[in-house]
Amino acid sequence: MIKFPRRRNQSGFSLIELMIVLAIIGILAGVAIPNYMEYVTKSKLAEAVAPLSDMRVKMERHFQDNRTYVGACVAGTQAPLPANTANFTFSCPAGNLTATTYRVTATGIGSMAGFILSIDEANIRRTEGVGTGWTVPATNCWVRSKGGGC
Repeated sequence: MIKFPRRRNQSGFSLIELMIVLAIIGILAGVAIPNYMEYVTKSKLAEAVAPLSDMRVKMERHFQDNRTYVGACVAGTQAPLPANTANFTFSCPAGNLTATTYRVTATGIGSMAGFILSIDEANIRRTEGVGTGWTVPATNCWVRSKGGGC
């Protein structure tokens, strides 16, 4: 009877097992990273939405006291512009501030470049521009999802 030497049990991973794990990680990352980036962008939109909503209330208070929107959007009034954030700057375009009308705009900067949100005296909330890969909503509203949903 011929005796063969015993094979030692080898520990560790084979190259195929390692490649399968890397492929699975790649697929998961391909799905998770874009979803995470969309989530981050959605959270940054709140930096524009909240101050614009607050500005609407302030502008109406200014109008009730003065019967005009003229003179608002400056420091020292009841309706000063919101402070700029890391992702948005706020403005009252000069041509849109009259006795009976106004429009306050939040313009994205940095990673939010391209996003432009606004509100006016009729409480119409517009998305005037969006970032790369996002869709402008078909109706007057502030964009909340990449596909243009409100």
